[in-house]
Amino acid sequence: MKEQSYQHHIRYYTTHHFIFYPVVLAATMSCVYFSFHDVPNRLIWLALTGTLLMIAWLSYMLRQHYALNNQNRIVRLEMRFRYYVLTHERFEPIEAQLTLSQLFALRFACDEELPALVQRALKESLSPDQIRSNKRCGPGCRII
Repeated sequence: MKEQSYQHHIRYYTTHHFIFYPVVLAATMSCVYFSFHDVPNRLIWLALTGTLLMIAWLSYMLRQHYALNNQNRIVRLEMRFRYYVLTHERFEPIEAQLTLSQLFALRFACDEELPALVQRALKESLSPDQIRSNKRCGPGCRII
């Protein structure tokens, strides 16, 4: 598996980044231009400008929303698998008692400390920062 870095997380989607957004930007700029040069129809051009800006904003926000939901699902599945491999017990009953922030923080615990840290997080209601600061594993820490 590749080492995680910022460069590996950058993704460009041709239709989204290089077709949709430039077309919306060009159409918006045209509407702004015509709102100044076609004075009798200015309100129509301004309404079209607002509509295009709203479409661009909503498409961006929906893309982010779907990506984050997918990422959350993947993290849950990763933790379920990892916990099962380490303990041979299902993680779902425990997962229901943890917040999503706690679950994300537990993701970075090494294999040796994960089962005990999960139990501590449940018993002591540890915050995500407390969970992250609990690293006891050395440089040879293994994360599945």
